[in-house]
Amino acid sequence: MSSVSPVRPATRADVGAAVRTLGRAFADYPWTRHTIAADGHQRRLEAFQELFVARIGLEHGRGWVTDDCAAVSVWTTPDSTEVGSVFAELAPRFAELAGDRAPFAEEAERVVSPYRPQEPVWFLGTVGVDPERQGNGLGSAVIRPGLAEADRVGAAAFLETSLEGNVRFYQRLGFVVTADVRLPSGGPRTWFMTRPPH
Repeated sequence: MSSVSPVRPATRADVGAAVRTLGRAFADYPWTRHTIAADGHQRRLEAFQELFVARIGLEHGRGWVTDDCAAVSVWTTPDSTEVGSVFAELAPRFAELAGDRAPFAEEAERVVSPYRPQEPVWFLGTVGVDPERQGNGLGSAVIRPGLAEADRVGAAAFLETSLEGNVRFYQRLGFVVTADVRLPSGGPRTWFMTRPPH
């Protein structure tokens, strides 16, 4: 019997529950451990995810959740033309949340920037499943609507991951590795993956 909850578009009412799920999912994620201060890390991480979900995803992108918000995906799309200015507006807050890791966060962004697509894509900005619910197909369930939308408009999908175990998961969804880079200053290895439109 499948334990996959129904998936629906995320709404403003989902922000709190979605952020709690992402906070649990990213608690020990190598990228965020490298780029967000250890002091008050969980609080900082959840505030970071809240900005991304509420200000980027819901206002300028797309997102999907399971009915119980145990799984969340947030995308920017080729129509997300204002995202650059929103990131610029939020940059001081992101730096504040990074705390003493802000120089490492800035360095990481400089290193990965050349590997990101220049053409418009569906960019999977964040996705997470509550750790107690992982392994039940929820991650795929909240990612597939974005892939279907990308296919509908003939756009590629793109993501980055800093967990090697995620690479095979994304390969099963049609993504291929286009680059992998070891971040400097003791940062994690990061894979860049693209999925052509199907």
